[in-house]
Order: sequence, then C-alpha cells, then structure tokens
Amino acid sequence: MSISFTGLSAFPITPMPGGIIDEAAFAKLITRLTDAKVDSIGAIGSTGSYAFMTRQERTLIANLAVQNAQNTPVIVSIGSIHLRDTLLLAEDAQKAGVQALLLPPMSYFPLREEEVFSLYEAVSRHVSVPVVIYDTPGTTQFQFSDELVQRICDLPHIGSIKVPSAFPTAEQAAQRLARLKTSLPQTVSIGVSGDPTAAPSLIAGAKIWFSEWGGLFPSLARQLTDAALGGNADEVSRISAIFQPFWDMSARYGGSLRVITSAAEIMGLASAQSLPRPLHGVSAEDRTTLTNLINTLQPR
Repeated sequence: MSISFTGLSAFPITPMPGGIIDEAAFAKLITRLTDAKVDSIGAIGSTGSYAFMTRQERTLIANLAVQNAQNTPVIVSIGSIHLRDTLLLAEDAQKAGVQALLLPPMSYFPLREEEVFSLYEAVSRHVSVPVVIYDTPGTTQFQFSDELVQRICDLPHIGSIKVPSAFPTAEQAAQRLARLKTSLPQTVSIGVSGDPTAAPSLIAGAKIWFSEWGGLFPSLARQLTDAALGGNADEVSRISAIFQPFWDMSARYGGSLRVITSAAEIMGLASAQSLPRPLHGVSAEDRTTLTNLINTLQPR
C-alpha cells in the first residue's frame, strides 16, 4: 500500500483516561475514519498527543492504527527531542507497517536552520517510507524559511510538507503557498493544517488537508475537502459555517486538542478525563455549549 498525500488526512485523538491508552476507544475512532473514506489517517500527530507518550505507547498506537485502518494509509509522528529517539521511533513505526512518517523539529533549546536540516538529512537516510515535513511553529517555536524547505525537499524520501494555513496571517500563508507551489519538486505534495483556513488553501492549490477536527467529524470534513478541491465556494461556505463554532472555541483554548477531546467525551467516543495530564478539558460552561452544538449535528 502506498500513500498519495492528497485529499483528507484525519488526525484522531488518543483517549488516555487515567493516563492509560484506551485501545478499544482508539480502534473505534479509526474505524469511524475508514467508514468516512478519509484518504489517510494521522494516528499520532499533535492531536493524538504524541509528545506525551512513551516509545512503547507510540508503538502500541502505531500498531493499533495499522491493524484497524484496513486499506487506509497511516501516518505517525516520530518527533522527539533527541535524534537517537527519533530514529528508534522511525524504526518502530516502519515495523508496524505505517505508510508515512510525520517529522517535527522538536527541541528544548531553539534550533538553528542547519540543525533542523541535519535532522531531516539523518532521518531521510534511515527510512524507506515517505517523510512529511511538519511545520508547526505554534508548538515547536521554529519557523522554516523557504530556502530551508527547498534544501530538505531535495533529500530522499521527502513526500509532503504540512504547513500552517494561517501563520503568521492568512494572507502571508497564502503568499507562502504560492511560492512553494512554484519552487518545490513535483514529488513533494503541499499540505495544510489549521482547520479554519484550510479550505481556501485547498482551493488555492494545496493537495492535502491535515485535519484535526476531521479526526472527530470525518464525514463533515470529507464533504468540506471535496467541496474545496472541487472549487465549490458555496458548499465550502455552508460546511465551514457548521464547523465555525468548534473552530472558535478551539482558538480560545490555544488549540484544538482540549476541545476535540471534550467533544469526544460528550459523544461517548472517549471516557471522562481522556486528556494526558496535566491538560484539562473545557470549562463546564463550554462543555454545555459543546453539547448543544453536537446535538444540532446529524451523526458524523
């Protein structure tokens, strides 16, 4: 099985009530994604709490995802502070049968461009599956220059880049997307994250949406992806309006993980307190708001 880096890549949470991975709940989340016919599954991304897991837990999730994904390609993050651990995670993931590796430049100390390049160079020499450049400045505090992206994309096994669709602003992100479209090799698929502004990026030429909320509402995200790639602006507006209250709440919490996990708990897809500690879910007031929003939706 290969991966094309197109369409919808849905990133589910990893339910961890009491700090223990709920294998049955995670398997159910994966099944919902395959039933919705997502194009790929980001099993251990930021939404999947990879940074909070041990090597053994990440290997467990990689295996569970592959076992339950049927014919849907699986992507997992191999991000770690030490290169040694990153390479071990890459080995574990490939043994589990994943189709691609998501690589963020993680570090306790701010990284320099040459250090980030050396990270991707080392990983590219040690893997046999495609690597996705994970550009996520909100969590890594590192910003890729166009020149660095170009250098990395000339390495072997680089299959895609995941860029934020609204960083530092939506206008600047759109300008960057236009530059990358003309400068990167045709073998590297440009993908976007940042759910509220992903659809305009797909309309503008991005090939794949790496979606957080798509991991919980895959059918709705499937519809939005198809509308954007088809250039159907009216349908994009209609579906985006449904998502907007969820996106707005995510922005207030500094990201989607707390809100998505709280929503999954409300929907019965995760047990109470499924976030890794010390993270907490939304407030009681926002939980009521989420419940009302979810109740207005048809089954997704």
